[in-house]
Amino acid sequence: MLQSSDSRAHSDSDKWHKYSGTNILPMWIADTEFLAAPAINDALQSRIEHGVFGYGYTQPRFINGIIHHCRSQYDWHVDADWIIPLTGCVPGLNFSRAIAYLRGKKRAVTVEPVYPHLRKTSAILPGYENAGSPCILENGRWVPDFDALEANINDETGLLLLCHPHNPIGRAYTDTELARYHDIAKKYDLLVCSDEIHCDIVLNDTRHRPFASLDDDARDRTITLMAMSKTYNIAGLSCAFAIIPNATLRQEYRRVSAGMTGDVNVLGMTASIAALEHGEKWRRKMITYLRENAQLAEKRINATGKLHMTPVEATFLAWIDARGLGVDNPQRYFEEHGVGMNDGADFGAPGFVRLNFGCPRDMLEEALARIEKAVAAAS
Repeated sequence: MLQSSDSRAHSDSDKWHKYSGTNILPMWIADTEFLAAPAINDALQSRIEHGVFGYGYTQPRFINGIIHHCRSQYDWHVDADWIIPLTGCVPGLNFSRAIAYLRGKKRAVTVEPVYPHLRKTSAILPGYENAGSPCILENGRWVPDFDALEANINDETGLLLLCHPHNPIGRAYTDTELARYHDIAKKYDLLVCSDEIHCDIVLNDTRHRPFASLDDDARDRTITLMAMSKTYNIAGLSCAFAIIPNATLRQEYRRVSAGMTGDVNVLGMTASIAALEHGEKWRRKMITYLRENAQLAEKRINATGKLHMTPVEATFLAWIDARGLGVDNPQRYFEEHGVGMNDGADFGAPGFVRLNFGCPRDMLEEALARIEKAVAAAS
């Protein structure tokens, strides 16, 4: 299942290219070092042997696979016509912004720290604003400050951007937390775009609950974004999907997205179908491996005494508080000591770093050893 830690160094990997020619371990961008499931590779090989790669169409197996997956994994009934294929979740986020903008609302709210694409604005939406509200550390884990979120909503606010599971804080939201998000969305009549791309990487033995499955009102105001890409390490094949039960909202979504991106490519759909139909056994093995990686990272990071990492409930990303290290830029400091992580400032939290532990154990252990030496050097 796993690759060796250097097998992508001379490939077309963006993650590895960033530090090409250096001794820095790339532990930043959110793809893993794992080989795709054998069923995915087999399906791609078979499709390539066909030899013709013209325009494809949305295959019934893709739609049926999503329907079955949502029912079996989340106990969520999804109709076929609710599903809109996308080239990625990031375009899906921007389409939701466009809908709110065309409704006369030029402001979105989200909870920070959060994945940078939930914080960015689009140049084609003049005057559009993304407003972040903080998380707070409570009983050893990061939780949304719902009072601050509600206080951040004004008459210009039309969209709640939800990261669920939440990257980078590694949270798998509880039903109670989701209900509080929904209460706020309902009170202020907000469109909700729920980015659930990490929904199949839950490590704490709970079951992912799609936001739209809470009740009829949540269903009718929500655009859900999902993909097989993070789970099965096929992000480079550009295949995702939106699930939009509300017919009027779905029509708006199709209208604003028309012609803005190309169609899902045939190899991306082939890989996603294979993941949906045959990937579950592989996924469960990966979850076990990632859980052990997360526990190892948490133990070693917190033992430094200068860094703090909260338990990871979902994703393969560790959120590390490096403010106690006493350096101006922790991300740059760790690069100088051979570990390339994400800068927390990009997520709305300077002084933090994000570590990708979706890698073979020996690569993680080497990264942790370098981090330990860096902390010792800063003392």
